[in-house]
Amino acid sequence: MSRVGVLALQGDVREHMRLLEQLGVDALAVKKPGALDQIDALVIPGGESTTIGKMSVRFGLLDPLRSAIRDGLPTYGTCAGMIFLAGAVTDGDQPLIGALDVVVRRNAFGRQNESFEAPLEISGFETPFHAVFIRAPWIEKVGGEVEVLSSIDDHPVFVRQGHLMATSFHPELTGDGRIHQMLIDSI
Repeated sequence: MSRVGVLALQGDVREHMRLLEQLGVDALAVKKPGALDQIDALVIPGGESTTIGKMSVRFGLLDPLRSAIRDGLPTYGTCAGMIFLAGAVTDGDQPLIGALDVVVRRNAFGRQNESFEAPLEISGFETPFHAVFIRAPWIEKVGGEVEVLSSIDDHPVFVRQGHLMATSFHPELTGDGRIHQMLIDSI
């Protein structure tokens, strides 16, 4: 059985773990660097990207995360996880993993009260995906190796680059496991 870790520093950890377990994999909360040796893939949840970055430094996880991801660990970031995976952000100064060749704009869709839900057409999916956007980022710029799987108004909201995937939205809140299954299938 595959084991998928969920970075458990802050954010939607339980929701991701529940969905992964429903998909038949063993989910492990990742709080220490040693846990990275016990997983086959990683989810970086939504939450607050600056807090996730600072906590990863405080708990000695930033460099081990960078190393594991650089060495090919399949990784999926949602919302704040997308920001944390990014090579750069348009505003602010925060620790980033820097693995995903994108520039991300934080809170691009607006404040909390401007959060929304929308059906998304996603490349490779036969039916739309019900997406939940909460203070969501979007991608301003993608590198040459980045495949855009879905966009809203020409702003990428779901991308893949090799063993990395990232969404601006929160699939863990919908019960639809198709995106998490893509991660599992990449193991």
